[in-house]
Amino acid sequence: MLVTAALGDSFRAFFDTVEAFLGNLAAVSWGLLALGLLLHAGFVTVRTRGWFNTVRAAYPGVPVRWRDIWASYAVGFGVNSVVPARAGEVARLYLAHGSVAGASYPTLASSFLVEAIFDTVIGVALITFALTQGALPALPDLSRIPGVGLGWIPRNPELALFVLTFAAVAGLAAIGLLSVRVRAFWARVRQGLVILRDRPRYLREVVAWQAAAWVLRFAGFWFLLAAFGMPASVRNALLVLSVQAMSTLVPLTPQGAGAQQALLAVIFAGLAAGPQVAAYAVGQQVAIAAVNVALGFAALALVFGTTDWRGVIARGREARKAEGAGGAPPDTA
Repeated sequence: MLVTAALGDSFRAFFDTVEAFLGNLAAVSWGLLALGLLLHAGFVTVRTRGWFNTVRAAYPGVPVRWRDIWASYAVGFGVNSVVPARAGEVARLYLAHGSVAGASYPTLASSFLVEAIFDTVIGVALITFALTQGALPALPDLSRIPGVGLGWIPRNPELALFVLTFAAVAGLAAIGLLSVRVRAFWARVRQGLVILRDRPRYLREVVAWQAAAWVLRFAGFWFLLAAFGMPASVRNALLVLSVQAMSTLVPLTPQGAGAQQALLAVIFAGLAAGPQVAAYAVGQQVAIAAVNVALGFAALALVFGTTDWRGVIARGREARKAEGAGGAPPDTA
């Protein structure tokens, strides 16, 4: 019930701005929009190099093709643009698993944590920047913004505490019951994190690529602001990045749809007219989603020879369950 209500708030916040977006299409600078989207595609592509190097470090001596890793990553981005709850990560895992000889799902899944370290540092810095600029209300008040999806936590603190406690107890119980298999599981997890043992290599082969990708992402949002006639500046581009980080904390909708629009309306209140902000909030998300989906479908078709993204997600979930149960993944031939 609570998740449904939060989901409804997010969708209402998104669709409330669609009409303004359609009414302001004529004012869009298509050249700047194309440049911003090209930079976003570059952001996605450059990010894959960090994950590629992480996977190579986890499987030394095993041939790993960057093309396969890029395609897995692009498909994941595309699926996440249209399906909530990060379903794209399942597709990304499944496709990468089939591309690396002898790979295991725990190892590949833990490799996600390597890139999450730098992303978390940047995300926290961006959110802190937005809060210190006075562009957003204090953290306790963020949950009251319609569409953000966190409103049930302050309204139901007992339930929130119960959910966290139950999850922790259930996790400890599972570890206790499966202690023998958990040791093997953690060995595979550590394998995915092996690049962290070599700090210079981690900084050179992962962080450097991630930093370059964040620069491209920043530049992309700067041009997207300008494309929709919004005040484009370093400060505003950083604020948009902070919204991106904040809106996906609870992935109830694809790309935080609804939450993004609600937060952007707060950030740009007084800096631009309401319809203009609404047009930008919807337009940039729709445009980015279109690029993500196009990249994902192209990668799926050209590299993996299929366009059945739903089947990829379903087979990925089945394969993870099979490996978790000690069986073999289903035949994908």
